[in-house]
Amino acid sequence: MTAPLKGLILCGGRSTRMQQDKSLIAYHGMPQWQYLYQLVHNITPDVYLSCREEQKPALSDEVPMIFDSIEGNGPSVGLLSAHAAFPDTAWLVLAVDLPLISQQSLHYLVSQRQVLKDATSLISPVNHLPEPLIAIWEPSGLKKLLHNFNEGKNCPRKTLLQSDILQIENPFSAEQFNANTPEEMKEAEEQIRH
Repeated sequence: MTAPLKGLILCGGRSTRMQQDKSLIAYHGMPQWQYLYQLVHNITPDVYLSCREEQKPALSDEVPMIFDSIEGNGPSVGLLSAHAAFPDTAWLVLAVDLPLISQQSLHYLVSQRQVLKDATSLISPVNHLPEPLIAIWEPSGLKKLLHNFNEGKNCPRKTLLQSDILQIENPFSAEQFNANTPEEMKEAEEQIRH
């Protein structure tokens, strides 16, 4: 049976390299979390922000949130907290540090979804490895992530590499640009302006 698809915007990182909360940067005239929320909401009406409880005052009371419920750091905590809340759900996962991502990349990803795989993932144009944070994680893949996490292996990409996944080349791969530093933020702003 096909797992229902919900959206998950990962906002819970500490943003230490950016020196400000990446989810609040307004690349598109609104906070980045809100821009991504709207993009994903056009694909599935059930979209959640994944964040730490102390971030709540800076975000919106009007959107559903899943707070980190698992001890640890990194994006696996957000993914596994969502999995704990809805164990039979597949998640369209997006990291908040993707200022150039648009509807076309997300529609392409969803159109390629293979529900019998552990995940469907875009391929990174930088290192040609699966993008764990621009992916659809099926419940089976999240169970493998949980097993690895409990074994002290905290890397979602490594879980994907050990799993039965579909990796797809994004025809709009320039949209996968990550902005994690002030310099990358400026670069993204330049690209958005042009």
